[in-house]
Amino acid sequence: MANDITEGTGNVFADLGLPDAADRQTKTRLAMAVNALLKERRLKQTEAAAVLRIPQPKVSALANYRLDHFSVEKLMSFLNALEQDVEIVIRPSREPVGHTSVFALT
Repeated sequence: MANDITEGTGNVFADLGLPDAADRQTKTRLAMAVNALLKERRLKQTEAAAVLRIPQPKVSALANYRLDHFSVEKLMSFLNALEQDVEIVIRPSREPVGHTSVFALT
Protein backbone atom coordinates (compact mmCIF):
# COMPACT_ATOMS: atom_id res chain seq x y z
CA MET A 1 0.00 0.00 0.00
CA ALA A 2 1.54 3.27 -1.13
CA ASN A 3 1.52 6.32 1.11
CA ASP A 4 0.39 9.18 -1.06
CA ILE A 5 1.17 12.57 0.39
CA THR A 6 -0.66 15.61 -0.88
CA GLU A 7 0.95 18.96 -0.24
CA GLY A 8 -1.44 21.46 1.35
CA THR A 9 -2.25 24.87 -0.05
CA GLY A 10 -1.45 26.67 3.19
CA ASN A 11 -5.17 27.13 3.85
CA VAL A 12 -6.69 24.18 5.67
CA PHE A 13 -10.19 25.41 4.84
CA ALA A 14 -9.43 25.33 1.11
CA ASP A 15 -7.81 21.92 1.49
CA LEU A 16 -11.04 20.67 3.09
CA GLY A 17 -13.07 22.14 0.23
CA LEU A 18 -15.02 24.49 2.50
CA PRO A 19 -16.75 27.54 1.02
CA ASP A 20 -15.27 30.99 1.72
CA ALA A 21 -11.92 29.43 2.63
CA ALA A 22 -9.95 32.69 2.48
CA ASP A 23 -12.47 34.49 4.71
CA ARG A 24 -12.47 31.60 7.18
CA GLN A 25 -8.68 31.61 7.37
CA THR A 26 -8.58 35.38 7.87
CA LYS A 27 -11.18 35.22 10.65
CA THR A 28 -9.38 32.34 12.34
CA ARG A 29 -6.04 34.13 12.36
CA LEU A 30 -7.62 37.31 13.72
CA ALA A 31 -9.45 35.30 16.40
CA MET A 32 -6.21 33.56 17.32
CA ALA A 33 -4.60 36.95 17.93
CA VAL A 34 -7.58 38.15 20.02
CA ASN A 35 -7.68 34.95 22.06
CA ALA A 36 -3.91 35.07 22.66
CA LEU A 37 -4.21 38.62 24.01
CA LEU A 38 -7.15 37.69 26.24
CA LYS A 39 -5.20 34.72 27.61
CA GLU A 40 -2.03 36.79 28.07
CA ARG A 41 -4.02 39.35 30.06
CA ARG A 42 -5.73 36.57 32.04
CA LEU A 43 -9.15 38.10 31.47
CA LYS A 44 -12.20 36.13 32.53
CA GLN A 45 -14.94 35.93 29.93
CA THR A 46 -17.06 38.52 31.74
CA GLU A 47 -14.08 40.89 31.85
CA ALA A 48 -13.30 40.23 28.18
CA ALA A 49 -16.94 40.93 27.32
CA ALA A 50 -16.68 44.36 28.93
CA VAL A 51 -13.46 45.19 27.07
CA LEU A 52 -14.76 43.93 23.71
CA ARG A 53 -18.25 45.38 24.33
CA ILE A 54 -20.05 42.14 23.51
CA PRO A 55 -22.15 39.75 25.62
CA GLN A 56 -20.29 36.99 27.46
CA PRO A 57 -21.79 34.20 25.30
CA LYS A 58 -20.15 35.81 22.26
CA VAL A 59 -16.80 35.76 24.09
CA SER A 60 -17.36 32.04 24.60
CA ALA A 61 -18.09 31.61 20.88
CA LEU A 62 -14.91 33.53 20.04
CA ALA A 63 -12.85 31.44 22.46
CA ASN A 64 -14.18 28.28 20.80
CA TYR A 65 -13.59 29.63 17.27
CA ARG A 66 -17.27 29.62 16.37
CA LEU A 67 -16.78 32.61 14.10
CA ASP A 68 -19.82 32.54 11.80
CA HIS A 69 -21.39 35.56 13.50
CA PHE A 70 -18.21 37.67 13.52
CA SER A 71 -17.09 39.74 10.56
CA VAL A 72 -13.46 40.40 9.74
CA GLU A 73 -14.09 44.05 10.62
CA LYS A 74 -15.55 43.13 14.02
CA LEU A 75 -12.56 40.92 14.84
CA MET A 76 -10.23 43.78 13.88
CA SER A 77 -12.20 46.10 16.17
CA PHE A 78 -11.62 43.62 19.03
CA LEU A 79 -7.88 43.92 18.42
CA ASN A 80 -8.19 47.71 18.53
CA ALA A 81 -10.10 47.44 21.83
CA LEU A 82 -7.17 45.36 23.11
CA GLU A 83 -4.79 48.23 22.25
CA GLN A 84 -3.48 46.69 19.05
CA ASP A 85 -2.92 48.44 15.73
CA VAL A 86 -4.22 46.62 12.66
CA GLU A 87 -2.65 47.51 9.33
CA ILE A 88 -3.92 46.50 5.92
CA VAL A 89 -1.32 46.41 3.15
CA ILE A 90 -2.36 46.33 -0.49
CA ARG A 91 0.25 45.34 -3.05
CA PRO A 92 0.36 43.73 -6.49
CA SER A 93 -0.08 39.96 -6.44
CA ARG A 94 2.47 37.56 -7.88
CA GLU A 95 -0.42 35.25 -8.77
CA PRO A 96 -3.23 35.76 -11.31
CA VAL A 97 -5.67 36.22 -8.40
CA GLY A 98 -4.80 38.11 -5.22
CA HIS A 99 -5.27 36.73 -1.73
CA THR A 100 -5.67 37.96 1.83
CA SER A 101 -3.21 37.13 4.59
CA VAL A 102 -3.13 37.92 8.28
CA PHE A 103 0.17 38.03 10.16
CA ALA A 104 0.46 38.71 13.89
CA LEU A 105 3.64 40.34 15.14
CA THR A 106 4.59 39.44 18.67
